[in-house]
Amino acid sequence: MTSRERLLTALNNQKPDHLPCQVHSWMEYYLNTYLGGRDQFQAYQYFKGMDWVIYASPEFIYSPADQANWQIKVHDLGYDADGIHHWRDTIETPDGVLTEAHSSNQFTSWTTEYIIKNESDFEIWRKHIPLPIKVDWTPILEIKKRIGEKGIVRSGFFGFGQGSPWQDFCTMFSTEDAIMATFDKPDWIHFVLKTLLDYKLKVIELSGKIELDLVETGGGAGSSTVISPPLHREFCLPYDQIQHKALHAAGTKVVYHLCGGLMPLLEVVVENGTDGLETMTPPDMGGDCDLAEANRRVGKQLFFIGGFDQNAGFEKGTPAKAAELVRACHAACPDGGYICSPSDHFFFGDPANIQAFVDEANRCKY
Repeated sequence: MTSRERLLTALNNQKPDHLPCQVHSWMEYYLNTYLGGRDQFQAYQYFKGMDWVIYASPEFIYSPADQANWQIKVHDLGYDADGIHHWRDTIETPDGVLTEAHSSNQFTSWTTEYIIKNESDFEIWRKHIPLPIKVDWTPILEIKKRIGEKGIVRSGFFGFGQGSPWQDFCTMFSTEDAIMATFDKPDWIHFVLKTLLDYKLKVIELSGKIELDLVETGGGAGSSTVISPPLHREFCLPYDQIQHKALHAAGTKVVYHLCGGLMPLLEVVVENGTDGLETMTPPDMGGDCDLAEANRRVGKQLFFIGGFDQNAGFEKGTPAKAAELVRACHAACPDGGYICSPSDHFFFGDPANIQAFVDEANRCKY
């Protein structure tokens, strides 16, 4: 099998020739620090035998008139004593100003002030957030032509922070405030989520055939380590079901992303209509995934991506430890429908550990 055939076989929840493997996207810090500034294409080329999973998005084209009603001004606040960069955005609209703030270091960035602080802010956002008027698939088609049989292309496609309405809103309003609002203002939260879903559906509809091999939905804020299964069932499931149906109609497969607790949600995820589930985060990484048990319960309905402990295998590991962890993942999913991958981003680790991860995956035959 080619890498593309191997990965697509796993996405069809079937058994390929051997265990496919990927990384959960390449972090710029790792590329610059350990791989001499290579990009994601060069990184996959560097590790011989790895199946390429390229993370990329199409170009979204907006109306100049819509953009004129959403004027973003960035105020650079400089660096603090710890070298952390801070900035603040003001968004000017015909109905008022929204503000948000962010910080970043050499590893990642984060939100320090959320754009939505109350119902009035959401009304401004709802009325004026620009939505694409066209989706240009040229960048994706060019990547697929470039990599050929080496792998697949995936993305979150279109959203406002993460992959699904609830998870989107938690990046805009803060997770804690969103959870409290499900008890204090449940009707408003449902209105918000329906609005976000409707906007996503509009973009899916105008996109035509989705040229991505895989679209990621969900997000960490839906994990059972963040919200309870009853909250997930009420505020995630009905919106996920509609979104996944639309994505399937547009010609792509879907993987649902839960990067914390997922074991109490396995059967609910099956109900939401996704094709697969990630990141299968093990307990030592802060999740709760028992990969073999998940496979026993829902492996016939879902493919899995993830499950590999990158802290133990890459960042603090050895080639022997990395290989051992790959073998354990393979043993947990003996019937295929599984792509071995780190269960989160990683920033450190001897490249020899990653090559051992790849080599062992190639030895894990079905």
